[in-house]
Amino acid sequence: MAQEKSMAAPDLLRRAKLLKQGAEARVYRAEFLGKPTIVKERFPKRYRHPVLDEKLTHRRTVQEVRSILRCRRAGISAPVVYFVDYTSHCIFLEEIICSITVRDHIASIQQCDTSKDSELEQLAERVGQILAKMHDEDVVHGDLTTSNILLRRITESGEYDLVLIDFGLSYISALPEDKGVDLYVLEKAFLSTHPNTEALFEKLLKSYTASSKKSSAVIKKLDEVRLRGRKRSMVG
Repeated sequence: MAQEKSMAAPDLLRRAKLLKQGAEARVYRAEFLGKPTIVKERFPKRYRHPVLDEKLTHRRTVQEVRSILRCRRAGISAPVVYFVDYTSHCIFLEEIICSITVRDHIASIQQCDTSKDSELEQLAERVGQILAKMHDEDVVHGDLTTSNILLRRITESGEYDLVLIDFGLSYISALPEDKGVDLYVLEKAFLSTHPNTEALFEKLLKSYTASSKKSSAVIKKLDEVRLRGRKRSMVG
């Protein structure tokens, strides 16, 4: 059965809609087992030796799936993994229907209503809590941005769920340094994407610190990474 599905994966991709192509993978929208599905296909890198490329691509696929499953077991919202084809390096994931990126949500609030600061603060607190939970499970996302967190409405009254996506650079690590770098990547992306939100990001970090059992070492490393980043900027 697995072999039949493996053989069917390339055929399915030929009928799927290509959504985007990055340096590492192509992302498609398709239907799999009657469900709306996002398919992530890692393609060969011609500049690498074929044996090395196969080994690295397989490892990255395994790491991505492992991170998603570990998050879901911990109660963190992430896409359901429907199927993994290690021959074509395809991951078949739940499509998060009726969702928008946190990036677009923040931008729409900032553009439309400056009186909704409390809503943004509540959102920042929720993000901080989720990232604390993820790091306490020793999952390092590797590409934290507000585009890789989806907001999904779950009730008509406006209650929502936050869903982490795009674990393509993720890995498992207990090192505070790795988690500090994860937060630093988010900080740089957050402040460049959403200008004048320094106080909002500090709210996120405060929530992270209060929610994580291991936050003191991580925040210390974040401060060290920030200092290294400033020194690099000064050197040019």
